[in-house]
Amino acid sequence: MDISVLGGLAVRENGVSITPTAPKPRQVLALLALHADQVVYVSSLTEELWGAAPPRSARATLQTYVLQLREMITAALAHDAPDAPPRTAKDVLVTVPGGYLLNTSGGSSDVREFEALAGLGHRAMDAGELPAAARQLREALSLWTGSALADVRRGTQLTMETRRLEETRLCALDQRIEADLRLGRHRELLGELSVLVSLHHTHETLHGQFMLALHRSGRRTEALEVYQRLRRALVRELGLEPSVALRRLQRSILMTNPERLPESPAFATHGGERVARVG
Repeated sequence: MDISVLGGLAVRENGVSITPTAPKPRQVLALLALHADQVVYVSSLTEELWGAAPPRSARATLQTYVLQLREMITAALAHDAPDAPPRTAKDVLVTVPGGYLLNTSGGSSDVREFEALAGLGHRAMDAGELPAAARQLREALSLWTGSALADVRRGTQLTMETRRLEETRLCALDQRIEADLRLGRHRELLGELSVLVSLHHTHETLHGQFMLALHRSGRRTEALEVYQRLRRALVRELGLEPSVALRRLQRSILMTNPERLPESPAFATHGGERVARVG
């Protein structure tokens, strides 16, 4: 089974789609796919589909959705190789005590691949292996074709899961850009960072990276303008001033040459105050 959720939902068995078009069966399959080879409890599926006040018919309706998925799986299993061990839809979408499990039989999952590659990239970054970190994180991020489960209606469970995935994506992106900055790829990053700060207009790390890349490219005035735009957005939307780290970076740009700035300030939270880590 091949599972893709880092963009639209696509689940295939033997190359045949088993992704329904109806909204609620899609939600069921999406939650099972996100937790492939793990038990997803009926309570979680019910909350996803109907929230905190499910109808009395919820369990029976959920069973109907599972039956619909199994019918699609049965059609896909007809394409099994002649010498393959016989399987039924109940072997793929398994009923277990209290819930269901989507058995992938060792197939592919873009989430698993992303998490494995991003983990390698983070470890390479910690070890100071910058070219490897940039390469592995770039490969991990290339698996994303859009927002997670972009074409699936989301209840509480899927909303929570997709937010978690988007946070891991943003963390990998932050580190990949930091690796590229440390490798001196400032000019190459300008176009990408310009788009990113417009999409994440209160994200301090991305703005700090953009300021540094601009300044090291000889565009100090533009770097300071990025700071002012961020400050206005933070005050207007969150009632906050920029962090100590951002203010420190702004002062450094005002007072020093690009060569004297830190390679890449990354932002962290310690004791309620955001401070800079110099890599």
